[in-house]
Amino acid sequence: MLRIGLLTSGGDCQALNATMRGVVKGLANNVKDLEVYGFMNGYKGLIYSDYRMLSAKDFSGILTQGGTILGTSRQPFKLMRTPDANGLDKVEAMKHTYHKLLLDCLVILGGNGTQKTANLLREEGLNIIHLPKTIDNDIYGTDMTFGFYSAVNIASDAIDCIHTTASSHQRVFIVEVMGHKVGWLTLYAGIASGADVILIPEIPYDIEKVCEAINRRKERGSGFTILAVAEGAIAKEDAALTKKELKKRQEEIAKKYPSVSYKIAEEIEAKTGMEIRVTVPGHMQRGGSPCPYDRVLSTRLGSEAAQLILDKQYGYMVGMVNGKVKKIPLGECAGKLKTVDPNAQEVLQAKRMGISFGD
Repeated sequence: MLRIGLLTSGGDCQALNATMRGVVKGLANNVKDLEVYGFMNGYKGLIYSDYRMLSAKDFSGILTQGGTILGTSRQPFKLMRTPDANGLDKVEAMKHTYHKLLLDCLVILGGNGTQKTANLLREEGLNIIHLPKTIDNDIYGTDMTFGFYSAVNIASDAIDCIHTTASSHQRVFIVEVMGHKVGWLTLYAGIASGADVILIPEIPYDIEKVCEAINRRKERGSGFTILAVAEGAIAKEDAALTKKELKKRQEEIAKKYPSVSYKIAEEIEAKTGMEIRVTVPGHMQRGGSPCPYDRVLSTRLGSEAAQLILDKQYGYMVGMVNGKVKKIPLGECAGKLKTVDPNAQEVLQAKRMGISFGD
């Protein structure tokens, strides 16, 4: 009898169900006796022993279904060693649930914070496989995360729709794309939809340079400009602050503006006199069905995770490296962030096309 656990943690995305399906089908077709336990709402389910046994029926018809059939929640890694309100040791509770169910392996789907806890459980002696989920594509050790391209499609569609109204009214439009710490999603969506300005956290912007780009388009006869702005876009002067100073500065900005895009809009309007409109697609970028690329990626990652379990190889993340699915030791990738290199090919090629990054 092979017994595995599944849990999805952190923010949801479009291909979680497809990936779990890949794992279970990869196992079910190769072992005679299989038990699958699904932990509800992320690590909470593992901590408080909230689970249900899953059957083949649970994984039928979910390849195209967004969200997660198990539910999810955010459990900050930095609080995992902190007892809960009732004094419960979360780490010991998770280990107890794992051993109580006689699990052979726990498959964890999630992003950076989820991965750090997965590595912690590995260090505590549990058999762990991690699968890289995030619309941000910021997990170190894998070229691609499932959920990313689906989110790119949605963010690109939003910017595409803005193009027609922006050109009709000759206005400057800012579309705010998800991404607090990294700008992969904004970069790809911006390029894919023909944005004129792309602002990402890794390249602090100079508002004067942003306005120059807008005025330059106006002088050339283009009365409208589209800006793709990441949630975490940061001005050069703010990027130069100390960590403590920056936190205080961000708190001040949050009191005055709903998000950084509204701050940028106000500054552009004051300097150019042009009308600015802000659009925030928000959590739409996490929703809906996974795109075909993500369905293929998820199926491949899930199938490879199944093979690792069959081979009793644990303690790995399954990622995509140079077009091939590979196993990466959790200890080598946990806690690291994959950011956009300001000199990355995508950035340099976009600049060559005339896209401004405000630097």
